[in-house]
Amino acid sequence: MKSGFVSVVGRANVGKSTLMEKIIGEKISIISNKPQTTRDQIQIIYNDDNSQIVFLDTPGIQSPRNKLQEYLLEVSEYSLKDSDVVTLIVDNSLVIGRLDQMILDMLENISLPMILLINKTDLLNKEEFDMLYDKFEKMGIFKKIIGISALNDENVDSYIASVKEFLPKGPKYYPDDMITNKNERFIVSEIIREKALINLSSEVPHGIFVRIDSFKERADHKLIDIHATLIVEKESHKEIVIGKNGRKIKKIGMEARKEIETFLNSKVNLQLWVKVEKDWRKKQKLVDRFGYK
Repeated sequence: MKSGFVSVVGRANVGKSTLMEKIIGEKISIISNKPQTTRDQIQIIYNDDNSQIVFLDTPGIQSPRNKLQEYLLEVSEYSLKDSDVVTLIVDNSLVIGRLDQMILDMLENISLPMILLINKTDLLNKEEFDMLYDKFEKMGIFKKIIGISALNDENVDSYIASVKEFLPKGPKYYPDDMITNKNERFIVSEIIREKALINLSSEVPHGIFVRIDSFKERADHKLIDIHATLIVEKESHKEIVIGKNGRKIKKIGMEARKEIETFLNSKVNLQLWVKVEKDWRKKQKLVDRFGYK
């Protein structure tokens, strides 16, 4: 039996959460094209007959500009120290940018086995892929370099097999039927935040926090009542989230409710409110209170 922890790092939007969804066949981490989508280290638990792999899906690495972003960077850095194997994901960008270089510099001090995944290979021709492969191979820090398309589920099995090569022998840390360390309330809050990310303009989503105020199953077990508050940083953002005649918040709620019902396998009565906590991402006390510590 092989088991262990695999830290999955990379800058925002390279496909970390999409890869995790393909690996376990369930959506746990939320996905959007906005930076700061993932805000927590989420454990994704993969089981088969001879292994248990606990993937640590981390926030996209970026240069921090507020207290929340400082926390996100700390989460990613800490996961590197808490792993048996490290996976760096890059995308089809032909130039190694500033953030990718920042991550590579971080990895130079890591003595763990490292696997590089070049994602979005469906957007690369052979010449472009070979150029990227050679560029990273010359760095001499990766045990394996694999081209994948997480979206199209290409070479994901090859990646799993490579991870197993470097895992130590050990016990199962979680039951076979457990796929994440996060509870239902957390996943429900993330589903709501994802729908907000998708439906709102680029300025607003970074400053949204979703608080689950109540989560109660009715006595007849036929309906779950969920009340949640979307916390934003400015009064103007509150107006945008609510939308004209409440249309925007209603749309976010409808889309979230459908996905939550699928996730919980139950009918759901979802009620959403919006509240302003001015510039909360810049205030350590509020960042801590919202659980980012």
